[in-house]
Amino acid sequence: MRRLYILLPVLLALSASSAPLSAQVVDIGRAERDGEGRMAVAVQSADPTLDKIARRAFSLHGAYTLTTEANASFQIRIEPAGNDSILLTIGSGQPYVEQLRRTVPGRDRQDAALRALDLAVEATGHKLGLKGFFAGKLAFVGKQRGNPEIYTSDMLFSRVRPLTAERALVTGPSWSPDGTKLLYTSYHKTGFPDIYLIDLRSGKRVPVATFKGTNTGGKFSPDGRRIAMTLSGTGNSELYVSNAEGRNIRRLTTNRSLEASPSWSPDGKRLVYTSDAPGRPQLFEISANGGAGRRIPTDISGYCSEPAWNPRKAHQIAFTAAVGGGFQIALYDSKTRRSEILTSVTDAAVEPAWMNDGRHLVFTERKGGRTRLMLLDTLTKKISPLHNPNFGDASSASFVY
Repeated sequence: MRRLYILLPVLLALSASSAPLSAQVVDIGRAERDGEGRMAVAVQSADPTLDKIARRAFSLHGAYTLTTEANASFQIRIEPAGNDSILLTIGSGQPYVEQLRRTVPGRDRQDAALRALDLAVEATGHKLGLKGFFAGKLAFVGKQRGNPEIYTSDMLFSRVRPLTAERALVTGPSWSPDGTKLLYTSYHKTGFPDIYLIDLRSGKRVPVATFKGTNTGGKFSPDGRRIAMTLSGTGNSELYVSNAEGRNIRRLTTNRSLEASPSWSPDGKRLVYTSDAPGRPQLFEISANGGAGRRIPTDISGYCSEPAWNPRKAHQIAFTAAVGGGFQIALYDSKTRRSEILTSVTDAAVEPAWMNDGRHLVFTERKGGRTRLMLLDTLTKKISPLHNPNFGDASSASFVY
């Protein structure tokens, strides 16, 4: 295999606390890639548990493919360095030359391992702008014993725990940007949907919107200071924005159509949402301070809903589109003013939610009456299941890092 060279300054910045790096460096731009543009890496550990974690994590990332050491652009190793820290090493070449050595701390050993693997993604994929998402966490609606409840989980679905026990319909969990709070909609008290907030540090649950009619779609702004939501107290569902406690509510839309599913732009200045003003659901955009809504020219389906604004690429919005009698995940690009269908699942792909890297999405696959969370690489179109079907139904994911 030809020799490879990586940019030294980036790795030096990432390894300030590590031993000095070798003078030999590897240029990422010349790293071996397969026919789909994925980088070949060997990921391993002498610890069987860590080895399993590392292989599972990198098998999810659409920019990489796992291979042997002899055929890898990079050899990535993680080893225990204490109960809550991991020694990460990255090397390349034949003969092998170590490029990065760093001890990575975490809340515990598994968390440290996932953070070390995220660092490996950033080090090996910096020229492609890659970000790790392995140490992030999910919130979702799970159904294991007949009743839907809100759950949280790590990305590997090895640490799943329920947050609610309401024995009523719950929908739409949504993280605060710092991962300490969670909004969701529950029917438990009145039989009608109300928005609640859970503080994960205290376990306290407080109402955010319990007005007459329906209260749904609560989403924190990128700075965590505001909440967008849809309320129907005036007769039809309209778009509103409040402060982070659900107070000082301001109405953004006033019309006869139904609005739903608000999603914030990365800078927090705009909102994309669904409206049936054209007769069937389509995507619209509006200033977070109010004003006239503008239809987004997706031009790909007569039914477009559930928009999710890319947190890193403001020109991209993922959404659900009706295609061929079912539903698929689609992507609109405002630079090209074009949309493309990203999935081709058998029954339905719905409820897209972006990861922190702006490349991957979590979506809900509906198949045979069951629901399952799937990970989608929007570039290679690779789809990976996040959990075993034996877990039960899972849907409506929200991600935070």
